[in-house]
Amino acid sequence: MASDVSESIEALQQLEADQGDLKKQLAIIRISEPISDVSDANFSPSKRGSDVSISNLNDPTPASLEADLTHYKELFSKLRFSYVEQVTKEKFLRAIVGDPPLVVGHNENVELETRLAEVKAELKASKEEARLMIEEMEKMARDLASRYKNVEVQTEQLSTLPDAIENLESTIAGLRAKQVANMDSSDPRSSQNLPLPATLNLLAEREAELAALNRQIAAVQNALPRKTREAEAIERECTVLERRKVEAIAQAREAQRKKQQGESDGLEEMGRWYRGAEETLKEMVGVER
Repeated sequence: MASDVSESIEALQQLEADQGDLKKQLAIIRISEPISDVSDANFSPSKRGSDVSISNLNDPTPASLEADLTHYKELFSKLRFSYVEQVTKEKFLRAIVGDPPLVVGHNENVELETRLAEVKAELKASKEEARLMIEEMEKMARDLASRYKNVEVQTEQLSTLPDAIENLESTIAGLRAKQVANMDSSDPRSSQNLPLPATLNLLAEREAELAALNRQIAAVQNALPRKTREAEAIERECTVLERRKVEAIAQAREAQRKKQQGESDGLEEMGRWYRGAEETLKEMVGVER
């Protein structure tokens, strides 16, 4: 890649050496050299037949060129009017003072008007064609200007590429040397020192494990609302059972206290009565123990 860049730069330098400065070769002011040669030593601003500043030719800009074009259009329009006026006067005077005088009839005027209409139509078509051609040239000029700017930017970037490539190559060489040193001094079984195929396999395994963990997390998240409701129901049941436990403990302590004090709570007498009733019923029905 570096060799290709070097060859491209050498080709550009050779082209510039053969053809001179590219900016001077592409200067639009060179188009006006055949009609306005500012390099002439005898040229002076006083000899110029317009009011446009001569500095526009030395340092042309799009605005100055547009001003020159507008000025010359107005100038040539006035010149054409003066020319037509002078030619008309000359023909009229020659027709009057001629021997014999030139008398133009109605039929000749009609023929001239017909020819004039045809000439005007041709002139209008030529103007339209010229207008379309000018628009196409302006479009092409803008396209060329944009492409030329891109070429300039790319040329500047191309001139800086060799140094950048050299820096990158030195950086890559340093990183490779550091990697080799780390591989020599560290555990060869470490996952950071594996070759590319083994690293890719390890990465695939880790991604599979991660996917399995993600599925488990998703399943747990889906079951979480149901488990939450079950836990709330169990908590309510535990609260009820805890209250019953407290009541049972209180009753047992109360019964134990009464028993120790010799008081009867009626449960023992009721139990004896139930037992006697049971024995009586068994004797009546003849059921043996």
